[in-house]
Amino acid sequence: MPELPEVEYIARSLDARLPGHTVRDATVRWERTLATHDPDSFRTTITGLTFRSVGRRGKFLLLELPPYWLIIHLRMTGRVYYCPAPQPDWEEHRHVHLLLELDDDARLYLHDIRKFGRAYLTYDPQDVVGGLGVEPLSPELTPERLADLLQSRRRQIKPLLLDQRVLAGLGNIYVDEALWAAAIHPLTRSDTLTDEQIVTLHGSLRGILKAAIAHGGTTLRDYRGPCDESGQHQFALAVYGRAQAPCLRCGTLIERTVVAQRGTHYCPACQPPPPAQEETTDEPHTGP
Repeated sequence: MPELPEVEYIARSLDARLPGHTVRDATVRWERTLATHDPDSFRTTITGLTFRSVGRRGKFLLLELPPYWLIIHLRMTGRVYYCPAPQPDWEEHRHVHLLLELDDDARLYLHDIRKFGRAYLTYDPQDVVGGLGVEPLSPELTPERLADLLQSRRRQIKPLLLDQRVLAGLGNIYVDEALWAAAIHPLTRSDTLTDEQIVTLHGSLRGILKAAIAHGGTTLRDYRGPCDESGQHQFALAVYGRAQAPCLRCGTLIERTVVAQRGTHYCPACQPPPPAQEETTDEPHTGP
């Protein structure tokens, strides 16, 4: 699933291309791609609207089309492609479920092999993203705010960081990377972290996310940028996907386990397991 860096990279790329362009027509090939409209009403409503800006909230793309917002969640295998002219390979592609024709004959394709992605057309983005937590790269997330979010809960740190109601946009790859960089075991209970550990985690989270955005995201299987380009951050990963490879910090072999139903990578030497702890008191929720 595209995480914060991938969605941010897509948003910045589209924001350099879409503003000022008008939707000339819309084709919906799989009705359930639309979360708020049927295909006919979607086409009628969106045709003639002009893009103003493109942004991101959590893992959601926010495309401003006054008086509406087109919000896209790519989920597992969704891709958004921008092409300055119709692409024969994409016009009738069986995995293109939504196609927007623009006034300059450009195209915006929503491609999704597994059909989990969704598009929302709404007056108020808060109707879709209002329940999301703090943005990890926002000024709002100071070390002190992160300490409050973590130390006020009795949950294992990895599921907590994946909870979209707490921090918006984090996913499996970057949580593993940040915990390794901060030398914190993924099963450590959040309320046992010291202030020093949280300051280190705050820095590792922000540094890793910024680096991944600069690299165009991480391409392991499905993700590609809006001009069909591959991300490059996979070449900078320290632990994710490196089970049985030597730790880049100490040389110990990286281990893989399952935490919160997610494949989890860590160094058993740099990230020593916590002592036996009580079970968590609230249910994990990673959300979209």
